[in-house]
Amino acid sequence: MTNALLRLADRLAARAGLLDRSFPAARLLARAGLADDPELAEALGRLLDACAAESALSVVGRIATAWDTSRLLGNLARLATEEARDPGVLAEPLSAPIFITGLPRSGTSFLHRLLLEDPDNHAPRVWQTIAPYPQPGRPDRRIAAVERQLAAFARLAPEFPGLHPLSATSPQECSEIGAHVFRSLRFDTTYHMPSYRAWLDAGAQLPAYRFQRRFLQHLQHQRPAGAAPGRWVLKCPDHVFALAELREAFPDARLVFVHRDPVSVVLSVARLTEVLRRPFTRRIDRLAIGRHEAARWHDGAARMIRAAADPRICHIHYQALTADPLGTARQVYRHFGLRLPAPAKAAIARMAAREPNGGYAHEAYRFADYGLDPAAERARFGDYTRFFDIATEDGPPRRVAPMLPRAA
Repeated sequence: MTNALLRLADRLAARAGLLDRSFPAARLLARAGLADDPELAEALGRLLDACAAESALSVVGRIATAWDTSRLLGNLARLATEEARDPGVLAEPLSAPIFITGLPRSGTSFLHRLLLEDPDNHAPRVWQTIAPYPQPGRPDRRIAAVERQLAAFARLAPEFPGLHPLSATSPQECSEIGAHVFRSLRFDTTYHMPSYRAWLDAGAQLPAYRFQRRFLQHLQHQRPAGAAPGRWVLKCPDHVFALAELREAFPDARLVFVHRDPVSVVLSVARLTEVLRRPFTRRIDRLAIGRHEAARWHDGAARMIRAAADPRICHIHYQALTADPLGTARQVYRHFGLRLPAPAKAAIARMAAREPNGGYAHEAYRFADYGLDPAAERARFGDYTRFFDIATEDGPPRRVAPMLPRAA
């Protein structure tokens, strides 16, 4: 009944011309006290224009976009207030963070959670990226509030928790941080907006990485007095599209590429994109999603090939990760000259025992639903799989050993 009512609301709102109206970007910026930031104004304007013109937003989509935009602007204003109150925030040292990336659905989340079993490692949590500071003068109930928000989204997209389990305390991807300055491929996943994506691809992501450094300083500054800064371990597949920008903002960054059979990845990515978009749009084109995701991540795979020779990158196979999680964690630490403490080894082993095969369940969806053919995709990604010597999913598991790209 709820879905039927939402569809009826969409039809009525569309007839009234309410769903394709532009969003008041200038008014939103002024209300947040951020009207004097032209870089922010450009990014917000491009995002909201693309939402209105290209995304076929539903009633829920327009409400969500307005709420999300106001929340992000409010967070930006709060960061500025805290910096004015205590300039020491921006003096927080961030040393050699680890960034995990690779094709989506390739085990990057599992590796991220494994490394976070080491108490010296830290990651932004979902509740911190939604609300980096508590409400002044009120009890801190951010975790409970975010759990309610996630539960509300699960009611709109009941398939999402099975595809990407998430709680308020889960580690969050970097794309949620970059969303604060409206330069994030997170928006491209949630909405169909080719003009916005093209703008980001043309070199608009550097301010997002500079902001990420600032955001992490704010989180680090809130740690208890006397606590060691620790090591940031961060994760997002989208980093493969902005490696130069990442390096410019974080010159001492350590990168991990996780490699998996792309034929096993592309269909899952298309399905996740559909599930994420469906509540926010009046129009879902599965074939277009399939074409876009396959082409998009083929480009990502080509970028990983071009970057592969950088000795600062540690290369991991998905099959090795799921067959021997502790051995893979040791490989990452060895590559970067780090020591994996004995308690962290034990914690990683316990987690791996709780989540055999990385905790991933088999999902039954069909290539044909998204206009994809597995043989054609295997041929499309042939350069990538040959270069990194990636086995098909039905092949033997990779032995855990330092992984090097094959010569071209």
